[in-house]
Amino acid sequence: MGADAAGSGAPIERPEGRYLHGVPDADLKVVGKPWRKIDARARVTGQTRFADDLFAPRMAYCKLLRSTQAHARIVRIDASAAEAMEGVYAVLLGKDLPITFGILPVSQDEHTLCIDKVRFVGDPVAAVAAVDEDTAWEACRKIVVEYEALPLVTDVFTAAATDPEAPHEHRIHDYGRLGNFHRQENLEFGDLAQGFGESDLVREDFFFFEGNTHLPMEEHATLATFDPDGKLCVQSSTQTPHYLHRALAKVLAEHVPAHKIRVIACPNGGGFGGKSDPFSHEIAVAMLSIRTGRPVKVTLTREEVFYTHRGRHPVLMRSRIGVSRSGRIKALDFETHLDGGAYGSYGTASTFYTGALQCVTYHVENYWFRGARYFTNKAPCGPKRGHGTPQPRFALEVQMDKLAVELGLDPVRIRKDNLVPANSLTANWMRVGTMALGRCIDQVVAGSGFLDRWQKLPHGKGVGLACSSYLSGAGLPIYWNAMPHSGVQLKLDRSGLVTVFCGSTDIGQGSNSILAYVVGEVLGLDPQDLRIVTSDTDLTPVDLGSYSSRVTLMTGNAALQAAERARDLIAPHVADKLGVPRNRIGFAKGRVFDVSDPDQGMPFADAVQLAESKLGTIGTTGSYRPPKSPARYKGGGVGPSANYSFTAAVVEVDVDPETGIYTVPRIFVAHDIGRSINPCLVMGQVEGSVYMGLGEAMMEEMSYRSDRFGVHKIPSMLDYKSPTTMEMPELITWLVGDPDPNGPFGAKEAGQGPLLPIMPAVANAVFDAVGVRVDEVPITPEKVFEGIERARKGKEPRVGPTKTPHVDWPEARKVRTPWQGGTGLEVEREQEELAAARANGGASRERRGD
Repeated sequence: MGADAAGSGAPIERPEGRYLHGVPDADLKVVGKPWRKIDARARVTGQTRFADDLFAPRMAYCKLLRSTQAHARIVRIDASAAEAMEGVYAVLLGKDLPITFGILPVSQDEHTLCIDKVRFVGDPVAAVAAVDEDTAWEACRKIVVEYEALPLVTDVFTAAATDPEAPHEHRIHDYGRLGNFHRQENLEFGDLAQGFGESDLVREDFFFFEGNTHLPMEEHATLATFDPDGKLCVQSSTQTPHYLHRALAKVLAEHVPAHKIRVIACPNGGGFGGKSDPFSHEIAVAMLSIRTGRPVKVTLTREEVFYTHRGRHPVLMRSRIGVSRSGRIKALDFETHLDGGAYGSYGTASTFYTGALQCVTYHVENYWFRGARYFTNKAPCGPKRGHGTPQPRFALEVQMDKLAVELGLDPVRIRKDNLVPANSLTANWMRVGTMALGRCIDQVVAGSGFLDRWQKLPHGKGVGLACSSYLSGAGLPIYWNAMPHSGVQLKLDRSGLVTVFCGSTDIGQGSNSILAYVVGEVLGLDPQDLRIVTSDTDLTPVDLGSYSSRVTLMTGNAALQAAERARDLIAPHVADKLGVPRNRIGFAKGRVFDVSDPDQGMPFADAVQLAESKLGTIGTTGSYRPPKSPARYKGGGVGPSANYSFTAAVVEVDVDPETGIYTVPRIFVAHDIGRSINPCLVMGQVEGSVYMGLGEAMMEEMSYRSDRFGVHKIPSMLDYKSPTTMEMPELITWLVGDPDPNGPFGAKEAGQGPLLPIMPAVANAVFDAVGVRVDEVPITPEKVFEGIERARKGKEPRVGPTKTPHVDWPEARKVRTPWQGGTGLEVEREQEELAAARANGGASRERRGD
């Protein structure tokens, strides 16, 4: 190809074997200067391409135009000026991708780009692919969007007050329950009237937990490549490649079939739940790549990450609890109000999680839970580390502290007397297996000298205790089906290499190494000698994702099954070769041998070759699905788990009584891990949870400007306050527990549960130090100072909410507890089952002629 031909615009001869990305030779023209010196910003239109793109298309860069309005109708969009810019490859608008998506089947409420209205500041409206980010951003600024303002929904009170019969423009979404309610749940277990009637002390408290964000070091980023053969590859910083694949297949169904979509989850620079949803930018770059025939990359700015959000829900809570004189919980009436922001996300699950685990930590005889999630014109909330459980845990642990003081009990005794027994069912039908919370409490109490210091330290110094529980993976998949939650494939090579394929995603928690440890343990191999392939929907079997602390338990069990099957394929042939019984074959240190005479054996590679000569290529699979839950009532799908972890923490604080400023010099934490597969990794997860919990306790919050609703006040790592190494206290950690039979080698979760007790422990310590109750998170120095000032003026030394919105709750679904003789179903369905059984029994007798 000569310079003259290139410069003249004449058709270009295609080199042998080079495919020109679907552009017919006759239509291919080159613009600009001779191709080797062509201007990178030369304008391209139609089938005309950059000369240096002919054989390797230049990567395009995407930017999103986001809404500046919190709630508005889109009157018109004019993108003509952006489309005419030099270096712009394509512009996408909402009408180009009309199919909705979402992480849950019950909340498919997001468009890739808004079509008719925007619901929060930051809602994506248009996407541009250009030669570089600067050009893409300039093009975004040339897109004209005319908005018509709609009524704002600012918080749960305004959302609850929306008239159910209000016009369309007053509702953020048209689906959901009435007005701006997203969900309303009402579940009653046992007899609340009887429980409160048997109580010697009943108290009611209100609490508020402000929303906050994940703050991963790495922003979201995605690269999409649509190949000439019609295959789409999306590489993204996602925690859930399987569900991203599902969303892409749905939205892009008219452009590419599901089997031609490949999702690769890149190693994440932090996730914490914030990369668990499928996101608009991931779908937008996929469509832009399809449209342009180029790789298209998008990297969100830090400000965009704040608006993308999906972080901790702000939750307003009311808790009415009845106890005996000894502190035993007779009844708990717990009510939560979640500010969900503009979209559904995981909100349905979040709502249930604010009530599901209240009975897993402490034995509650009778339990009533009501939860409401509201749509508001804020960045959408979703799952952040602990998903839906830190907020109610804060409320109940502070309330337990208040009960202890009022009853003249110590905080240790009241907790230990209420612990859920091991191997038991809770009031709401959660099955608890091994349970070492009592030992965790004993460890932190002894290690911190809590009982010698509580209510005995000088004014301004205090200690606080709190406990928690958390699940090791959800008992049901997001899309209910009978298929495994996790799968593993092993390929055994003649060289002795074992390759482990699994769809799980390592987001820094060490899940890749867990696969190596489990397989290596069974096959007697050094984990370093295994090859691990993960997070690729083309190459690996399905794993549902890195969320809900599920990966170690679920992929670990799947890997365990696959490894045991591989061992069982190899062992009989080695036994025959050695002339020994099968049960004497062992695997260790890279060898397969007679355990009675370890010198008699062979290298693992030889054992694989021996088995392959008999069986053919050696490969195995393993899969895992959690045990069936006894919670059969509607709503019982959220909360069940194969096992639960438990944590206890003691926090020390030093408060300045003149200013309310306080520090946390030391934290003691003990975690029931079952059995640690890698204690070093577990310690890192526990201490990372403590760090994040401390940030939430002391300073972190999603706050919006008062003069411009919906605009984030502090969308940067400079202004959003989070602890640094300077604020991190001395941390003393213990791992305790007994191996749990449902975990691989007895393991439980460690990545989320240890966060939960930190916030209430800080609040309880502040009370011990200066006698001030801060019943909301974050517990800032300003709030502590306000409480101190109230005490000086003779007022109640408390800072926190005093009411919840009025809600016309739907009729409660009543469920009998296990100790009432229940079956895990609602009372109505129990009666229906009983009537059906009687009818079937009568029919059977009639057929027999009885």
